[in-house]
Amino acid sequence: MIVRGRPVWQVSGGPASRSYAEMFLKYGVALIGPGDAGPWTPERDDNEFEGGFVRRFASEVAAGDVFLLRTGIATLAAVGLVASDYLYVNAFDDVNGWDLQHARRVRWCRLPEAQAFESAAFGANPPRCSRVWNKAVVDFAERFVNSPPTHWQTASLPAILDEEPPLEDVPDALRGIVAQTGDLVPLLQDRQAFGEPPSEDELIAHFVVPFLRALGWPPWRSSKPCPAPQRTATS
Repeated sequence: MIVRGRPVWQVSGGPASRSYAEMFLKYGVALIGPGDAGPWTPERDDNEFEGGFVRRFASEVAAGDVFLLRTGIATLAAVGLVASDYLYVNAFDDVNGWDLQHARRVRWCRLPEAQAFESAAFGANPPRCSRVWNKAVVDFAERFVNSPPTHWQTASLPAILDEEPPLEDVPDALRGIVAQTGDLVPLLQDRQAFGEPPSEDELIAHFVVPFLRALGWPPWRSSKPCPAPQRTATS
């Protein structure tokens, strides 16, 4: 059970277009980015991680704190208890296109139905992770954690996703697009033959989308590869 006054935090499950909330619940984690800059350490500057989110997630959150899995602006999908110190897990370097290697193990309890609060409960523009001060939300979290059933609070954590080893050979499904890329790149670099370099749209159409489709991405994802991950406070 939670001791009243224990910190309550909200963590984003991603935008609706590329949500990763289910990954949190499946693997018993809370994740934030940007993670491609490498592990956080006290010596590193906040600017390396696009602000202070990673530092607070890594250094201010403690085991036993309450995490609220936020979807949308002010809706909760799950309540959890932090079950580990800060981790850097490279296996989460690409979660629906997001680099989310900064991790905490969390014992989650999925809510029977989404819990919605007033729109400003987490602020007008909620960050990816922050301490919760809204009295209604904190009261909900405390009552939930202290109400039965509580078996989820001591349940075994699921195994973390193992990082896949480097490929020794190009997979069959990708050989065509990889070979085509190898043929076209030298030609595109020939300024006498092609003039100006190809535009970003051309590269996306001829290389990125076919590559994602070959990987098995569905059309509604592989046709929108442009948005860069973790570039706004709400992501």
